[in-house]
Amino acid sequence: MAVTLSAGRLRYRHGLGRNRRNAAFTAIAALFALIAVLPLVLVLGYVLVKGGSLISLQLLSQLPPAPGLDGGGIGNAILGTILVTVIASLIAIPVGVGGGIFLAEYSQSGPFAQFVRFGTNVLAGVPSIICGVFVYGLIVSTRLFFGQSYSAMAGGIALAVLMLPTVIKTTDEALKLVPNELRWGAIGVGASRFVTIVRITLPAAFSPIATGVVLGIARAAGETAPLIFTALFSPFWPEGVFNPIATMSVLIYNFAIMPYEAQIALAWAASFVLVVMILAANLLARWLGRFAQA
Repeated sequence: MAVTLSAGRLRYRHGLGRNRRNAAFTAIAALFALIAVLPLVLVLGYVLVKGGSLISLQLLSQLPPAPGLDGGGIGNAILGTILVTVIASLIAIPVGVGGGIFLAEYSQSGPFAQFVRFGTNVLAGVPSIICGVFVYGLIVSTRLFFGQSYSAMAGGIALAVLMLPTVIKTTDEALKLVPNELRWGAIGVGASRFVTIVRITLPAAFSPIATGVVLGIARAAGETAPLIFTALFSPFWPEGVFNPIATMSVLIYNFAIMPYEAQIALAWAASFVLVVMILAANLLARWLGRFAQA
């Protein structure tokens, strides 16, 4: 027997106690969400106001001036940041993706896999300065690379250590989302496990893996403490991967504490460029994430 309800019974009643409590808690949740987003808006706005007006072709293509002098730019720091990040990516992406493949495809629940997952979670929470001190003691102080101490290579290795947990965890979780039917179908037609992973599983999980890689790169590009201990700084153009090199994060740190207006202005401009680069990387990660949801 059909049950009919009058329109009056379905009408929303603002005066009910439960509806008033619902509206109050909704307002509180919206307020907390606004408070959570407010620091991001303030930081982006303040950096835009202080550094955005200084952006010019000269700023992006010239060397920084001597302390106390006007003019110059941050061109060497931009190239150095790109170079160090590329070195870190060349190290972390193959190792991280390979580690994720091992965890997801070869040893999903073995004791060694559990140890690797636990170690990855711990490494993800280690302060970045610890990674810098570790690479300093392992590479810089021992002059491991051709008798050189501070170098772009040492900085790239330090950033690669920071990228590894993100890449490994993302690859592991992305491969778990691939339906087993795809693996069974490939094995059923005679494909080996290696061929199945390379031709079926990895292409299916490409988008989430790429998203994790981009997020790892974005985190590494903005780190300062590891680079102070490894890449140091140079006021000149990059002279190779085995010499000290300028990066934007270290330039910001060095120039922001100087008592000169010209250097402080360059620090704000470098902050703006670095924020734009990291924001672009995060937007790229969100764009790649859409393919994972499709």
